[in-house]
Amino acid sequence: MLGFVRTDNEALVSCLGDPQRAVAAYWELLRRKEDALGAIRAGLSHESAAVRAGCCRLLDHLVDIESMGQLITMADDPDAQVRIAAFHALACDRCKGETCAPGADRVLEPALQHLASDPDPQVRVRAAELVGKFAHTDARAVAALRASQAQDPSPAVRKKAGWFIPGGTIYQRTVPRAPR
Repeated sequence: MLGFVRTDNEALVSCLGDPQRAVAAYWELLRRKEDALGAIRAGLSHESAAVRAGCCRLLDHLVDIESMGQLITMADDPDAQVRIAAFHALACDRCKGETCAPGADRVLEPALQHLASDPDPQVRVRAAELVGKFAHTDARAVAALRASQAQDPSPAVRKKAGWFIPGGTIYQRTVPRAPR
């Protein structure tokens, strides 16, 4: 970690592509929070897929309104690991507050497309998680999840989709409560 004390944010972002330095660079960038956001956003267009994926993982924790559009764009990255990291960051509320969670109007369509046709099953699993966030409010989400549960070639995708449809464990756990 001492090697990063005087290192600028752009150099740390580049280190995300080096397996020997990626973990330390990730934690240092995460520690720097908003001070590193500009470099992290810029890293989303880096030539290295490992750097782009690392930046998506960082934005899972540091996401802000200004980064959201770029993060949504990363769902169409040519590299599957980047798409996986982008979909996780868009779907996961555990690492961030709901204040920056994008609405269906911004993320549901790309998630539906990838759930239906992405060649990588792990991307489809992450897309199912994002589509599942809208299963209580959008009929398209339920229809897509049901289709994936019935016919996706991957057992992992079928299982995950089943969790989010009516009767599924996550669907049941996340039913909106009636106001008091």
